[in-house]
Amino acid sequence: MSDTEKKIADMQGRYLQAVSQGQRLTDAEWQDCRIVLTTERIALIADGKRQVALTDIDRIADRFDVNQRSAGVSDYVALHVGEDVLLVSASTHEAFETDFYRASLDGAVILARHPAVKGGVVQSNEWTKGRLKVSDEALRLAMADGQAVDIDRADIGDLTVEEKQVTGEERTVIQVEHSEGETSVESHLAGEEFHATVLRTMLEDSVEQNRADLDLSSTEKRVIMALHSGVSPFDIPNFVGIDVEKTEAIFDRLIELDVISVLRERTEVSLTTKGRRVAGDGMGEQ
Repeated sequence: MSDTEKKIADMQGRYLQAVSQGQRLTDAEWQDCRIVLTTERIALIADGKRQVALTDIDRIADRFDVNQRSAGVSDYVALHVGEDVLLVSASTHEAFETDFYRASLDGAVILARHPAVKGGVVQSNEWTKGRLKVSDEALRLAMADGQAVDIDRADIGDLTVEEKQVTGEERTVIQVEHSEGETSVESHLAGEEFHATVLRTMLEDSVEQNRADLDLSSTEKRVIMALHSGVSPFDIPNFVGIDVEKTEAIFDRLIELDVISVLRERTEVSLTTKGRRVAGDGMGEQ
């Protein structure tokens, strides 16, 4: 290990070689191993030692079910390395995924336009260098202009990927929608091929997880779309065609799911006996 290489994780797991030199290995079996992850490589230590430099990884996928043995494991990462495909399943899968993203991205310098879009309006910001930092909750960019941009992984709404000209080069541009306070923004990210590949995979995983966390009814989706199109919360019952009690129940559920937030609350009141007496006295004086 070089002086600059740092260990990120050391855990138990198993791996399966799904493809070797372009050939699918349909009889492949899982092999127990120790997984050592550093800032430069992943090592799978069993009877022998298999090492893969992180920068040699061409693509990362959630699934590559080459046979029933691989299909029977719910959580693994498929590493495409040249003509080989390695499936790696760690004892703590989510922790391993985050560690892998950290090992690959922490400290990497990419190009970013932030915000590229704010509140639906395209901004004129230029591409600026930013240094990446990954945590369980967020992707942070320390920008060269002094900004600190936090992209909450649980807050990512949409993601698109396009090939575009960036500073005179054709690059993969990741357009990620998220929030800053109460405002919807888009950040556009571009980097070297390896960093773009890992960044795209991490953000796509976050998008899929966010969608999986939301099991919404068709009526709840209609309410969300109405709010998104500018309908006042007070007009939702008439617009969607549901009663006030149903609307309030949907709002309560969407607040619990962190889909909407409360800006201000109205207090519902009714007159007490004392209040009715005061009102009666007032009417008698008129």
